[in-house]
Amino acid sequence: MEIPLDLARTLAVVIDEGTFDAAARRLRLTPSAVSQRVKSLEQQLGRVLVVRSKPARATEAGAAVVRLSRQIGLLEHDALAAFGVEAEPQRPVSVALAVNADSLGTWFLPALARVTDRHPVVFDLHRDDQDFTAGLLESGTVMGAVTSQAAPVAGCLVRPLGVMRYTAVATPAFAERWSLQLADGAGERQPRGHGLAAALAAAPVVDFDRRDDLQRDHLTASGVDPDAPPRHYVPASNDFAIAVKLGLGWGMLPAFQSDAELERGELVALAGDPIDVPLYWQQWNLRSNLLDAIAEALAAEAQAALRA
Repeated sequence: MEIPLDLARTLAVVIDEGTFDAAARRLRLTPSAVSQRVKSLEQQLGRVLVVRSKPARATEAGAAVVRLSRQIGLLEHDALAAFGVEAEPQRPVSVALAVNADSLGTWFLPALARVTDRHPVVFDLHRDDQDFTAGLLESGTVMGAVTSQAAPVAGCLVRPLGVMRYTAVATPAFAERWSLQLADGAGERQPRGHGLAAALAAAPVVDFDRRDDLQRDHLTASGVDPDAPPRHYVPASNDFAIAVKLGLGWGMLPAFQSDAELERGELVALAGDPIDVPLYWQQWNLRSNLLDAIAEALAAEAQAALRA
């Protein structure tokens, strides 16, 4: 049994674009031709490869074919580079990566910008919580991911990037209004014990989304039911930080988004230990100069931006 590479690439484009019509526009084919290609591949392999929903989704067998297509595209890019052949500017290789929102909003993009200066590549970024990005590697959706998972995903290499430290912060007015205890050195301390727990249970919290556990972990460590406080949901890293800085609620912010404001007194640190989130880079275990160049650029940027 063989997998025709042109048909595998067609399937990958369908999954990337989400619909057969969009894939047809990208491939400069008719939707009927794209559908026939995918159907032909399914018949040859004896498997259903795509769930024809909106957006289209790869089945387990389809994900394996999409992964193969992306791996071959990456290796083809490296082979042409070894021949001294530049990729056509209008057809750069596409590399799918997964990254958590806070990394994407702070240190991640400058590293990719340096890669594009040296390689004809475009990036297809998938944003998800660092606890879930490894799943996108397992499914073959992405070639590399920033993740909190230290154990390598099957078929992947892993390297540590550093630690992103989160501190519970709020505006001074918000902390005073809700009688929140401040950290040592952040100002006058409020009473400990039941008074602190009652204050945290009542004060509004800003969460990124319903899978964001940072604020819940801080509440639990403070002896507070994490489901007790009222919540704002702000699912964008920069907007999340703005919501905290405007006094909508308190939240856990990394140093990139809070150090300057803490120094100017526009934010105050709340009582409780910071939460350190170790980050790792995982990528497919391929001999690929391009993928290695991406990893090196990310590691260098992370070394400068994250805690060791």
